[in-house]
Amino acid sequence: MNKNRQGGMTGLGWLIVLALIGFFAVVAIRVTPMYLESFSVAGSVESLKNEPFVTQKSPAEIMGLLLRRFDVNDVESVDPKKDIKIERANGVLRVTVEYESRRPLMANLDVVGHFKEQVEIIAN
Repeated sequence: MNKNRQGGMTGLGWLIVLALIGFFAVVAIRVTPMYLESFSVAGSVESLKNEPFVTQKSPAEIMGLLLRRFDVNDVESVDPKKDIKIERANGVLRVTVEYESRRPLMANLDVVGHFKEQVEIIAN
């Protein structure tokens, strides 16, 4: 085999590969906390199903329960006044948390995630 015909990746090729790996690593590092927070919100909303007599509580009491769970789980992206909706209709309690999470990516670029969690609890 002739050594002059052997080829491999050049220094520039390796630099491009490393830049791509670095870019995707930064994106993963910035996006992962958004999804972890989303899982915390989903768990908090879902845990309302296990709360005794939750369908008989006032919206303010339900909001308090939810906000305490958010505080324990370190949820910061949810604005209680505009992102949480508590509705009652036909014996069904519907709690909806719809919010937007924005995190800086690089320089003046942001990553935005839109999340919606909803639970329906039937009155006993």
